[in-house]
Amino acid sequence: MHILATGALNTVQDQGRHGYRKFGVGVAGAVDALAAAVGNTMLGNPRDAAFVEVLLFPFRVRFTADTRIALTGADARATLDDKALLPWWSLPVRAGQVLSLQSPRQGGVAYLCVAGGIDVPPVLGSRSTDLKAHFGGLAGRPLAKGDTLAVCAVPDGGRAPRRASGFGVVPPAVALPQQEGPSSDATCVRVLPAAEWGAFSEAVRRTFLSTDWTVSPNSNRIGLRLEGPVLQPRHKRELLSHGIVPGVIQVPPAGLPIVMQCDAQTSGGYPKMATVIEADQWRVAQTRLGGRLRFAAVDLAQAQAAWQAQQRYLQRIQRAADLAA
Repeated sequence: MHILATGALNTVQDQGRHGYRKFGVGVAGAVDALAAAVGNTMLGNPRDAAFVEVLLFPFRVRFTADTRIALTGADARATLDDKALLPWWSLPVRAGQVLSLQSPRQGGVAYLCVAGGIDVPPVLGSRSTDLKAHFGGLAGRPLAKGDTLAVCAVPDGGRAPRRASGFGVVPPAVALPQQEGPSSDATCVRVLPAAEWGAFSEAVRRTFLSTDWTVSPNSNRIGLRLEGPVLQPRHKRELLSHGIVPGVIQVPPAGLPIVMQCDAQTSGGYPKMATVIEADQWRVAQTRLGGRLRFAAVDLAQAQAAWQAQQRYLQRIQRAADLAA
């Protein structure tokens, strides 16, 4: 694939670099791991196959060999040789064809998965780009115009769909509906109380859960900064640095929450008010800058049930890919 146009934060990613946080190495990987997993599953790829994550648009690529692709995540008004494509769709492409993605109609981040996966050297067991540490992916940097990406060969016995036509799947926003907030444009995201939940008064906790928070333009793969009422703990306190994982919602001294993302630091000292359940982290990732989030408190059993529902959804995608093979 030859990159014709791209934004400054578009990168090669996979499902992340795990097992190294104790050494200060972040996870990286997809901000919407569910969309990426669906794309790889549609192609019969290994779950950890690398793909292109598109955060900034437009994005255009020319294919230099025949292959098959899957487009998931945001509805980025995709076209192939100027012919419109459906979102959440897999189809064969020919050498010389040009794929274009534009500013999304819905969602914030799009994924381009390719049969076999993007072929870049693994670093610490992952092909993900770590933009802070400048390693992984394509030389540890965002994609640039003129770059060429190789694709891994589909192994013998590989299960990539071979049908000549395209096929699609039901997106998670439809398959996994979640109650929306009182505002029609607020995405409801479920959270578990975190370690310092009790450090905030009942009134502050009610404010946290009843506010339609606006995603600040000052957001990135490290964290989504939220705009709204100021949250302050009962007493100012200094915390020793402690472990941080994606999904944790920290409240810095300014009182405006930050939802940590996949490039989050491995440790921090701000109070942790709540944690987005893993099954809803894709909802946060697909909330655009200026979009709204509302949080709903759940218990551990509800979080586990949401995770199980997501796994059943992926199993249905697997069956669809099997039928298309």
